[in-house]
Amino acid sequence: MKKEYEISRRGFLKAAAAVGAALTIQPTINKVKAANAVLNGQDAAAVKKDGMQYRTLGTGKAAFKVSALGFGVMGMTYNRSQHPDKKACIRLLHEAVERGVTLFDTAIIYGPLTNENLAGEALSEFKGRINVTTKFGHEVINGKGTGRQDSSRATVRRYCEESLRRLRIDSIPLFYQHRYDPNTPIEEVAQTIGELIKEGKVQRWGLCEVSADTIRKAHAVQPLTAIQSEYHLMHRDVETNGVLDVCRELGIGFVPYSPINRGFLGGCINEYTVFDANNDNRQTLPRFQPEAMRANTRIVNVLQQFGRTRGMTSAQVALGWLLQKAPWIVPIPGTTKLSHLEENLRTLDFNLSPEEWKELETAVAAIPVVGNRYNAEQQKQVGH
Repeated sequence: MKKEYEISRRGFLKAAAAVGAALTIQPTINKVKAANAVLNGQDAAAVKKDGMQYRTLGTGKAAFKVSALGFGVMGMTYNRSQHPDKKACIRLLHEAVERGVTLFDTAIIYGPLTNENLAGEALSEFKGRINVTTKFGHEVINGKGTGRQDSSRATVRRYCEESLRRLRIDSIPLFYQHRYDPNTPIEEVAQTIGELIKEGKVQRWGLCEVSADTIRKAHAVQPLTAIQSEYHLMHRDVETNGVLDVCRELGIGFVPYSPINRGFLGGCINEYTVFDANNDNRQTLPRFQPEAMRANTRIVNVLQQFGRTRGMTSAQVALGWLLQKAPWIVPIPGTTKLSHLEENLRTLDFNLSPEEWKELETAVAAIPVVGNRYNAEQQKQVGH
């Protein structure tokens, strides 16, 4: 049965802000109790540590049990305009752990290096309780990205050792190749990872933004745990290019990044939004130009209208749609705000019918998406 009340994003964020205030004045043992009191009876089960849902990425020896929603750390230091200071970021990451999030995602290129350093400082104390996954592939020299790819055997080994030091861990739970390296056969990359797994430095591995054929070749050499690609209601290529099909066939998990389309589907970004010229890649993306955002706001309006009679914000609708697609899909939304963390995790409270989700898909599909997701240079690096 549909919930017959309405909730606006502004109203939700106002309530969540009150939760945040309560959390700052209550002892840790009373955090969830304080949050529940401020929410005035709204079901906050999904933000309780004990109420977290779990999913499994991969199968067999490659299986990886994680929280149903992960946390993308990238925007705390990289590509997302202004961000809080380090202490505030660490506090938010700790709050995510307290709420049961066990999957945190970073990469060498984020910063570069600063994001891994933050994740290591904030999360290394939770060893055995959570997992931090990271990525190699983008060439980084003297702390700066070159724009080239390097997944050669020696480089992957060096990146592994450096990531272990920055993350302050003894073994990387899941090590992704961030982008395909045209100069290194994927079979060779898989062999290198296999060696690192035998040595105990890596536990599992994955690939990002690759073709179904590359997934098959890699998996045949060293079983994959997860594929990470962009996937949301405004970008559904993995449904038609064979990627989701091969994951289903081979028992590989799927981790959608940018599940709220870099914040756009949350309804807080529009044609008047000004992005930081020095630290926000959205200003370079065709889909985030003012005229494109103006046109694509119609899609956000559909999500808002759909959620309004179900007590859901548009961000929750976007995440819920992904979660119901398959039990081996684990989105990794990122945020720098407690209110958005609360909002994202409460998505797990909702249980809609397949017919309702189909209704949403049909409504969104009727609206053409304006603008490509990447510029020409970035597009060259995906789908190999």
